[in-house]
Amino acid sequence: MKVHVVGGGLAGSEITYRLAKKGVHVILHEMRPKIQTPVHRTGYFAELVCSNSLKSEDITNGAGLLKAEMRSVGSLILEVAEEVRIPAGKALAVDRNEFARRITDRIKSMENVEIHVEEVKKIELGEDEIWIVATGPMTSQSLLNNLSKKIGRFLNFIDAVSPILYSDSIDLSKVFIADRYGVGKGDHLNCPLNEKEYDRLWKALIEAEVVEFKEFEKHKLFERCMPIEEIARSGKDAMRYGPLRPVGIVDPRTGKEPYAVVQLRRDNLEGTLYNIVGFQTRMKWREQKRIIRLIPGLENAEIARYGVMHVNVYLNSPKVLDRFLRLKKDDRIFFAGQITGVEGYLESAASGIYVATNI
Repeated sequence: MKVHVVGGGLAGSEITYRLAKKGVHVILHEMRPKIQTPVHRTGYFAELVCSNSLKSEDITNGAGLLKAEMRSVGSLILEVAEEVRIPAGKALAVDRNEFARRITDRIKSMENVEIHVEEVKKIELGEDEIWIVATGPMTSQSLLNNLSKKIGRFLNFIDAVSPILYSDSIDLSKVFIADRYGVGKGDHLNCPLNEKEYDRLWKALIEAEVVEFKEFEKHKLFERCMPIEEIARSGKDAMRYGPLRPVGIVDPRTGKEPYAVVQLRRDNLEGTLYNIVGFQTRMKWREQKRIIRLIPGLENAEIARYGVMHVNVYLNSPKVLDRFLRLKKDDRIFFAGQITGVEGYLESAASGIYVATNI
């Protein structure tokens, strides 16, 4: 039996690794770096395009419990995440480039894995073959068109990512190190804002030039990844009760919580990059630089990666897939990862474990 895995993301990597370890011949198809998506930057497998956090490690919540379960069955994603983890309080955060590079190296070194760097435009079933579509929310239009003939209409929503800054452009004299409620080892940089500074930032955000939505996209923003300018427009204090909330963060220079705070989380092992927590945006690039530089400590900030918005597609899974994540119309085709409608890095990888187990 041959198994074709389309997409080398978190789910596709987990599937390939698990099946190859069991002696199954896996053909992994990945179009990057030959063909890039609007949000990917490398040709590595399992590239993290949004946050570098894999959520909480606390087993009293869903994310922590899911990690414990995935570790118990030998998750490749979590094994590598442990190797390249960086401080992030209660969360498991990773050096995104090293994480993806090591997963790529692991998979490329496996005996039963054949890698094809190409765009799969249609599913062509051969004798004694299984296909697994794990192409994620940025599935190519050609493949979507082909799959639509079997599945019908795909669903979609609008997602966004935050900017990443070079650490040597941050004015450390104006920021302080602290974690919310003192949990962690000082893993975040905090840019405190007084009321006047907050008002200036809020006004700039609500007036910022943004990439305009197409008419059909206007009501499809993802609530958990709302652009910062949209949060600002929902009310003057909305950011102070959202991503800029100061609760539990004490400025050691004053002994008090700031009026508002912008948090920066380390994005790589060397500490040369920091992402702005909760600052997803669809602002035009020149506006991103101008407005970020209104934040205390970031007056000379240089941006390593700008924030962008993109359309995420996914299946109406309850309608078209069975309980094994197989296509109801053809049980030789499986789906895994975010294209099935799961949300999050861990959840995508876990769905890959589930599909590999079913095969």
